[in-house]
Amino acid sequence: MLDAITPWLVAGFLVLAATGCVYALIAAVAMRRFTGEDASEATAFPSVTILKPLHGAELGLHDKLASFCDQDYPGPVQILFGVQDANDPAVAVVDRLIAERPGADLQLLVSTRPAGPNPKVATLIGLQGRIRHDVVVLSDSDVSVERNYLARTVATLAQPGVGLVTCLYRGTPVPSLWARLASMAIDYDFLPNVLVGLALGLARPCFGSTIAMRRETLERIGGFDAFLEYLADDNAIGEAVRGIGMRVAIPRWIVEHACPERSFMELWSHELRWARTLRAVSPAGYAGMVITHPLPFALLGASLNGLGALGGGSIVAAIACRLVLQLQVDHTLHVSTSRWWLGPARDLLAFVVYVASFFVDVVSWRGQRYRVRADGTLVSVVEPKA
Repeated sequence: MLDAITPWLVAGFLVLAATGCVYALIAAVAMRRFTGEDASEATAFPSVTILKPLHGAELGLHDKLASFCDQDYPGPVQILFGVQDANDPAVAVVDRLIAERPGADLQLLVSTRPAGPNPKVATLIGLQGRIRHDVVVLSDSDVSVERNYLARTVATLAQPGVGLVTCLYRGTPVPSLWARLASMAIDYDFLPNVLVGLALGLARPCFGSTIAMRRETLERIGGFDAFLEYLADDNAIGEAVRGIGMRVAIPRWIVEHACPERSFMELWSHELRWARTLRAVSPAGYAGMVITHPLPFALLGASLNGLGALGGGSIVAAIACRLVLQLQVDHTLHVSTSRWWLGPARDLLAFVVYVASFFVDVVSWRGQRYRVRADGTLVSVVEPKA
């Protein structure tokens, strides 16, 4: 029986590998066309409230938060930092930021609301009652930005029909092999895939790196309370804004997302949660991402085919086409190309995570475990007492 289906398996694997090679070259073209610049210039500077939900004091947190505090923005800016626990290590970091900037409108709030299924959104719910200004900008704690970030974001939000602005991001690792692999997942997989999806009209993203909207828009979509149960709260917010007839704009510049992973288990847990989030957001689209993994399918086809000329050529082609994409990403992002040699290992790990995500419904997030329902909402998993 196995002998009868082996030729079909070989053919299927090699076709998937060839399709993945073509996709990688298309993604390289999409990256090449991405200029990283945006023509929008601010002509008005409305008052802005920046929300920063925090949990823990990850490496470099002070500098990342400081990049939002030190913006070249002439309008009033209020920054609200939120934690769920007064003993959270992030509190000391925020206290230092406030002490360093006595004239800035910075405030730390400890939420008294129960954490709920999504702890980040629960923190945001605790902050939203203190929002004073017309424009609300939400950004994850692991993001850092340039000094003109706020002015460019506000300028994009001012465009006709725009209800929300979100930003693409790239990975910036700490000095660690696992963090480097994590940043490669963002740069070599996430970013090109999003650009291809946008070019083909298949993607409707919204990212936690930046969610900027008018305060009245936030109120129209039900405030943050409406998103407490969602794993992909950023995507749900974007869909809610589209649901009231407004556009989600993605400017052509990139912010930086810190990758602090220092062990394989940290990397595995984060990427599996990320993959499970993507599968919850778009099951069909996530299944279609099978074509983004040419190297594993080339290896599978070659192993079943006795590593003949066809199988060996497929492996070489897969590595070469992925290398073209990876080098183009590095060129577009103006980063060092010294990580290219990790490309095949990164591709194989991405495939293992992709396959595992179809068999996992429980994810770990901020020290808690959650079960992901089919609609993308969360249920806290209570571990049995010993």
